[in-house]
Amino acid sequence: MGVEQKVKAFGACSGRMDGLLAAALLREQGISVELVTFSSPFFSAGSGRDSAVELGVPWHEIDITEDMIELLRDPPSGFGKNCNPCIDCHALMFRKLGDLASERGGDLIFSGEVLGQRPMSQNRGSLNRVSRLSGYRDILLRPLSAKLLPETVPEQEGLVDREKLLDISGRGRKRQAELAERWGLRKRQAGGGCLLTDPIYSNRLRLLLERPELLTPGNCRLIASGRVFRLPGEGIGVVGRSRSDNEAIRRLASGNQELVELRDGAGPLGVLLTGGEDALTTLCSLVASYVRGIPSGEACTLRTRGGRNLKAPAGSEKLRDSLIV
Repeated sequence: MGVEQKVKAFGACSGRMDGLLAAALLREQGISVELVTFSSPFFSAGSGRDSAVELGVPWHEIDITEDMIELLRDPPSGFGKNCNPCIDCHALMFRKLGDLASERGGDLIFSGEVLGQRPMSQNRGSLNRVSRLSGYRDILLRPLSAKLLPETVPEQEGLVDREKLLDISGRGRKRQAELAERWGLRKRQAGGGCLLTDPIYSNRLRLLLERPELLTPGNCRLIASGRVFRLPGEGIGVVGRSRSDNEAIRRLASGNQELVELRDGAGPLGVLLTGGEDALTTLCSLVASYVRGIPSGEACTLRTRGGRNLKAPAGSEKLRDSLIV
């Protein structure tokens, strides 16, 4: 007789507690679990990797940047409160997860979603729509709320013991906290982590959505790397707030995007995402307005990536307030 092969499950885990608990719950049944974290300009994979290390299971990262950019152009299910196409984003992730499971001999895919935890994206209708759009409805399991949802094929076939799954619902966290303590898992943030749910970032992103040619991975990262300004002639500029912002701007700016910085000494770095000469002049004034140690109104010299020297007055708070996004 051959050795009985373990049931294999691939789970989406951003690094938040619920995904980790779902994985631990299945592993307690003897199921072989592998975790998958998705990355893009709007969310990173580091926390998911840390979770997999803590649980001691294999981990994969899937970059869905290009898919997310296309999704933002026209999300079939629309946006949430901000620029978050949550339903279509989740469906995309589960489609990628299902494809990976299919390639690697997986029996099911799962997530840490809890029925009713998020009123818009985790109500019964939304969970059903996500399942259907993913293309893997029959094998998509939500272990933490499974007893409140229709049986999946793995449950029907006995690959997963439905009686050992849970019936958690709503926004409370008491049962999850008890499970984490039972399995000795460190506390984690319950949710969040996606820039698309952030109102400030979403306001900035709408500038790019208004002009689809500007909706690029680099620009999506740049608008998270400093202060963002509307400039004359439909221009858009970003000015760094710190050394780490400056480093990110220098790294992310494309070769045809003009950089502006203080010619002598340290100071903020600006990048012109798009715009003409008027926009560049205004960006120089904005960069100069944040330079420290120069009296307000006194001119300082800036240089561009193209080697030009430009003068602009320091300390113009009124200009900043009128243009900042």
